[in-house]
Amino acid sequence: MINKKGQALVEFIIILPILLFIVLIVIDFGVILSNKNRMESMINDIVKMYENNETIETIDNYVEKNINDTNLEIEPTDKYINILLDKKYDFITPGLDKILGENYKIKVERIVYNEVK
Repeated sequence: MINKKGQALVEFIIILPILLFIVLIVIDFGVILSNKNRMESMINDIVKMYENNETIETIDNYVEKNINDTNLEIEPTDKYINILLDKKYDFITPGLDKILGENYKIKVERIVYNEVK
């Protein structure tokens, strides 16, 4: 007679690491999408602040107050303004940083027409 409970336990132990890995990947990508959504909202606010002639220091303080460790770059040209927000993300899932890169950054960019006032 074969012990079915022992067989199920062995199968579960074999599948458990794969299941945990998938759960951690889902959590990582959920956090990435949440951060990207917050940064998209923030960049819309930054565009409005820039259009209202706020200083760069005020915009930097706004960014640091809302999301820590976020890099803000504003590059005005003759016709356009390139606004870039990026933030380094540290993965929870072991090994995922090897797949996607150790310095994975969440990036959001806007190119806005620069109206001469």
